[in-house]
Amino acid sequence: MLFHPDERGKMQSKQVDKTYFIFLEKDEPVMKTLTAFCSKNGIQNGEISGIGAVKNIEVGVFDPGSKSYIHKKFDKTHELISCMGNITLKDGEPFIHAHITFGDHDMNVKGGHVFEMTVAVVGEFYIRKFDGSIHRELDEDVGLAVCCIEE
Repeated sequence: MLFHPDERGKMQSKQVDKTYFIFLEKDEPVMKTLTAFCSKNGIQNGEISGIGAVKNIEVGVFDPGSKSYIHKKFDKTHELISCMGNITLKDGEPFIHAHITFGDHDMNVKGGHVFEMTVAVVGEFYIRKFDGSIHRELDEDVGLAVCCIEE
């Protein structure tokens, strides 16, 4: 279905079996919107992937020595080359752990753990829901909430 730009709302989605296609509109916060989508649709475990064009990208790399993330922000519009990750429960709520690669207009590519990003043009994502019970708990030695897989 095609929409005139003034007639469309924000996020659109379509479910087929256990897979959801999610289309995010310009200026929507990606991680916040996708996490809310998981909560609303009862998605506790799954995988996520996506592409698009994004801005206000906050990424990081984990420093095991300090047990903290080194953060970097990129405000300009970049191509979202790849977003991939998983969905588990953390403190009883859906938690998306995702990494991205993104490129600028000079074809320079960067990547890391994504904290948040905003759709600059469009965002196209897939979420595939898994059955099971995987959650995260803090591992003091690592300094992160790690996956706990129940049998």
